[in-house]
Amino acid sequence: MSEPEVNEALAAAHGLKPEEYARILEICGRVPSFTELGIFSAMWNEHCSYKSSKKWLRTLPTTGPQVICGPGENAGVVDIGDGDALVFKMESHNHPSYIEPYQGAATGVGGILRDVFTMGARPVAAMNALSFGRVDHPKTKRLLAGVVAGIGGYGNAFGVPTVGGELRFHTAYDGNCLVNAFAAGLARADAIFYSAASGVGMPVVYLGAKTGRDGVGGATMASAEFDDTIEEKRPTVQVGDPFTEKRLMEACLELMATGAVISIQDMGAAGLTCSAVEMGDKGGLGIRLDLDLVPVRETGMTAYEMMLSESQERMLMVLRPEKEAEAKAVFDKWDLDFAIVGETIAEDRFLIMHRGEVKADLPLRTLSGSAPEYDRPWVETPKPAPAGPAPALEMDEALRRLLASPNLSSRRWVWEQYDHMVMADTVVRPGADAAVVRVHGKRKALAFTSDVTPRYCFADPFEGGKQAVAEAYRNLCATGALPLAATDNLNFGNPEKPDIMGQFVGCVRGIGAACEALGVPIVSGNVSLYNETDGRAILPTPSIGAVGLLESVERVIRIAPKAGDRMILIGETRGHMGRSVYLAELFGREEGAPPPVDLEAERRAGELVRALGAEGLLSAAHDLGDGGLGLAAAEMALAGGVGVVLASDPSMAMQEWFFGEDQARYLLAVAADDEEAVLDRAEEAGVPARTVGRAGGDRIVLGDRALPLAEARAAHEGALPALMG
Repeated sequence: MSEPEVNEALAAAHGLKPEEYARILEICGRVPSFTELGIFSAMWNEHCSYKSSKKWLRTLPTTGPQVICGPGENAGVVDIGDGDALVFKMESHNHPSYIEPYQGAATGVGGILRDVFTMGARPVAAMNALSFGRVDHPKTKRLLAGVVAGIGGYGNAFGVPTVGGELRFHTAYDGNCLVNAFAAGLARADAIFYSAASGVGMPVVYLGAKTGRDGVGGATMASAEFDDTIEEKRPTVQVGDPFTEKRLMEACLELMATGAVISIQDMGAAGLTCSAVEMGDKGGLGIRLDLDLVPVRETGMTAYEMMLSESQERMLMVLRPEKEAEAKAVFDKWDLDFAIVGETIAEDRFLIMHRGEVKADLPLRTLSGSAPEYDRPWVETPKPAPAGPAPALEMDEALRRLLASPNLSSRRWVWEQYDHMVMADTVVRPGADAAVVRVHGKRKALAFTSDVTPRYCFADPFEGGKQAVAEAYRNLCATGALPLAATDNLNFGNPEKPDIMGQFVGCVRGIGAACEALGVPIVSGNVSLYNETDGRAILPTPSIGAVGLLESVERVIRIAPKAGDRMILIGETRGHMGRSVYLAELFGREEGAPPPVDLEAERRAGELVRALGAEGLLSAAHDLGDGGLGLAAAEMALAGGVGVVLASDPSMAMQEWFFGEDQARYLLAVAADDEEAVLDRAEEAGVPARTVGRAGGDRIVLGDRALPLAEARAAHEGALPALMG
């Protein structure tokens, strides 16, 4: 089959700008073939090349004594002691999930799991961070139902516990939902597998499922805005099979144990193209592929289709040749394809053969390393005008309405569709500050959380970026875990617009400042740009997935207080109402500046909470975020099945005291006998602390108003099921 003639218009249809196509002509010294054009478009799109974000990503802190592998590999790796390592990453599947919710979300889970076990780790936990449009938008209900079903359908069948995440609704996501998937796995610190090929003449092996036409052009689609042609993009969404992926993982881990694997890379975005080029480039080698040897499940596939297919459950490996028979036996046992499809070569070439013809012959290192890198113009986000006075409501009515609001109600409807107990090591289930998973067979445990407050990031990207990291830090500390490291998923609109690029720059600067101050390096991540529909961008949403370590699972701090406990507020309360959920959810007002983030105060408060937990002085703890003190107290009361009585502060308006969103705060539940000791410890640490109430009874009392616990539970638990019908 002859290939189409390449010209500038065809290049533009592949997402390449005129100056980028001119650069390709210069590199090739000729007009590229159609397959070569597809390869360039895949390698140079935003999703694979990070061409708009590289400059700023380099400013993030990525190292530390705990870091074994930072950004640049399939996933980040940190040391958790005893010769163990935690491998983790977060990635987006936003555009596919909007086009085809079930398969888009399912294959997002499949892709992030492959990133983890490609490194030699067995996945032990998954999370997700989901953003949808307003609840009454005609697409929201279908998108939410499909995405949640896809996440559960893939993760449950694969056999990994989905232990936490986020869910938000906002009109800015009406035309572009966000589906960010996180996975973490355990490996031996001395048995991490990397993607750099080595050795000339080594066999390049295709592993897993067969190649089809699903997902052709998916990476390019993920780097474009949406418009009214969205339905035409449905064929670019992949189709997943979790049972095949489970077999693929077991086969890969079994093969890795034999010493046969030189390097390995999963076939994710841009499929065979990206995996082969990355392996060759990192190893300083060329790659020759013969596509006649690629296992396919459809007839008449072209070289272009095979190179750009994003069919799922596939890996590419460089194998020790003497281990070929042993390796093939492993994959035969697991009923998976095993095919030698090429070899490493000394020349700097990416040579693609098909049906006896050369379909592509490109300088590999230039293809990989010469993707455009842009220093996009950007403008700083203007500081918002101050918020107007927050109207007063009766506190019981305000609390009831907040508990029943789409953004603050219980997420039980979501997480009950996920198997969060498979593998039997989940210690703290979804619904708490952070999930906790025991390291199997050991006393230590791992904590996982995902956080960002997009309305803060929109109003002040720098403070919003800081706050995303600070809240993740607080959530880990509130479980007693030492924060170790983070992965980021940076979701923004069109970076070619200076105001959007300014949001990105501000958030990255804020994330970097917070990671540096709190000792939480970024070890992996993903950038998702062009999240716009008809020119309307999402809110800036830099999701932070963070991990922490508990040396002893017996010292995990839970969220449920006991009757008779004293409630102690940690941190300074000024009653900040700008960008609060009180204004947004109850009055439809998104105004003012977000609360400032004092990173030194965050560090001191977090260290204090962890120390108190380690000494057994806490019954429960909860960080204060959305909804402030009032919502935190209600969530603790509902978790413990016990009422909470909180006093008001006469120096402050009720709504500011109970629903202000000042940062660096925790609400602690402490046995009465330990109250003075905790207050003394806080004073020694230089952290503001005061007793604000007690746990007991069957009502949530805020000042002079009470909400029966049963009413609070009905409001909180019933909202999402009612929304979904």
